Amino acid sequence: MAEKKVSAFMKPLNVSEDLAKVVGKGPMPRSEVVKKLWVYIKSKNLQDPKKKRNIIADENLKKVFGGKAVVDMFEMTKLVSKHLS
Repeated sequence: MAEKKVSAFMKPLNVSEDLAKVVGKGPMPRSEVVKKLWVYIKSKNLQDPKKKRNIIADENLKKVFGGKAVVDMFEMTKLVSKHLS
């Protein structure tokens, strides 16, 4: 039986120290990082109630978001990628 190739999306990646404070220590697949990020955002009520696409950063997320106080969900994905290797 042929070995199943792991898709790039499911490949475990190393998580930066700053991101680990939000999602926990890696390595973990990108999909898991995004899932845990949303759990964190929702548990701390960091989604803008008027513009659901915007995430309001707390101290931990500011480090992940390059110091930005508010990012939209699409920008968030790009910024989080910089913390995965």
